[in-house]
Amino acid sequence: MFRRTAVTALAAVATLALAGCGGDTPASSSSPSATSTSSSSTPSVSGQITVFAAASLTGTFTQLGKDFEAAHPGVKVTFNFAGSSALAKQINEGAPADVFASAAPKNMDDVKDKGMATNFVSNTLEIAVPKGNPGKITGLKDFADKSKKIALCAPQVPCGAAAEKVFKASGITAQPDSLEQDVKAALTKVGLGEVDAALVYKTDVLAAKDKVDGIEFPEASKAVNEYPIATLTKAPNPDGAKAFVDYVLSDKGKAVLTAAGFSAP
Repeated sequence: MFRRTAVTALAAVATLALAGCGGDTPASSSSPSATSTSSSSTPSVSGQITVFAAASLTGTFTQLGKDFEAAHPGVKVTFNFAGSSALAKQINEGAPADVFASAAPKNMDDVKDKGMATNFVSNTLEIAVPKGNPGKITGLKDFADKSKKIALCAPQVPCGAAAEKVFKASGITAQPDSLEQDVKAALTKVGLGEVDAALVYKTDVLAAKDKVDGIEFPEASKAVNEYPIATLTKAPNPDGAKAFVDYVLSDKGKAVLTAAGFSAP
């Protein structure tokens, strides 16, 4: 009798042990499933990302594009740099783009299919002159001197609109010899010695310091440009667009922009 009871007890213990082991199996198998669900919720970045960006962002965004590609092997970032007004027009006419970075909020507002825009940097104007300042430019007042050769950005371009604001606040009537469609074109004329001076951004002077000299002027505080960036609602690569914008707004992106002379918005 004792032997039968002992055997029965041992069988019960074995059954309980097996049941306990069987109960562990679903828990262990569900863990990888949860992990894979979590990782799949993060959009993967692939393919080509097309970025339309203001001409004054050429140097920094080219660098950010290379850094982004290095962080996402196989991804290609393609840029279209031009005046913000021209870029906004191209987007509205159906040009395929994933991201738009403008040198002024107005041009961003003109884009119909933009997502939520974020101001990510600001920039101020500076006088650019050829190396050695052969035209003897001393300040903003020289832009009203008809004997000086002057280049400005066209009024519809952010740097041109900022220049107009500065001249108006200072009571100066500028006498430009040429109106350029983007800030890089104005800067090129200075670098080639075709003009005595141009109003460009501080960042442009810094980028071309081997070809031009910069002259700061107090009136520049009258017109500080803030730069917005946004994904486009009809972006061919929406996941890539979001990833690139996030990268620009990251600490790594800010470091590149700050080194180039941009300020916080």
